[in-house]
Amino acid sequence: MDRKLVLYIAMSLDGYIATLDDDLSWLSIAQKEGEDYGYVEFNQTIDTYIVGRKTYDIVLQLTGGEFPQGKQHECYVITRTPKDPENGVSFYTGNVSELIQKLKQEPGKNIYCDGGAEIVRTLMNENLIDEYIISTIPIILGDGKRLFKGGINSINVELVSSQAFDTGVVQLHYKKK
Repeated sequence: MDRKLVLYIAMSLDGYIATLDDDLSWLSIAQKEGEDYGYVEFNQTIDTYIVGRKTYDIVLQLTGGEFPQGKQHECYVITRTPKDPENGVSFYTGNVSELIQKLKQEPGKNIYCDGGAEIVRTLMNENLIDEYIISTIPIILGDGKRLFKGGINSINVELVSSQAFDTGVVQLHYKKK
C-alpha cells in the first residue's frame, strides 16, 4: 500500500491558521487536560513530518528551542535558504511536490504535513494531499493567515468522520476521492 500524505492541522472558525504576525496563542483555548484530539493515535500512523520554515521557527519559539517531531520522525523543513541539519530535521530547498512524490514511493508509514499555507497550496495544486484532518477551534480571528489561500483547482473529497469535543473543537476528517 502506498504511503499517504495527510494534512493534520488546526484552524479558526473563519479559516485562519495564524494571526498576521504568526501568533498561535489562540490555539490554547482548546487545551484540556487529558484531551489530545486523537493526536497520539494519529502520530502512530506516520513516520515522516513535513513543515514550512516559518512554522518550524514558531515551534522552536514555543518550545524553547526544542523540536519534538525531530526526535520521533524523519523531518523535512521546507525552506528557500539552505541550512545544515539540526534538531533532527533536514532543510529541503528543492521542489516540495517532487519530495512528496519521492517519499510516497518509499516504504514506510504515512507522511504528516503540518503547514504552512504556502506548502498546503502547492501540494493541493498538485493534488498530493490524500487526507485532510482539520480541527476547527471555536474562535473567530477576523484576519490572519488563511489555511486555504485559493487559486487552486477543485478537489473532490469524501467525509471519513467528524467529531465534536466538549471544548467546542470540531474535527473533520476527509479523504480525496
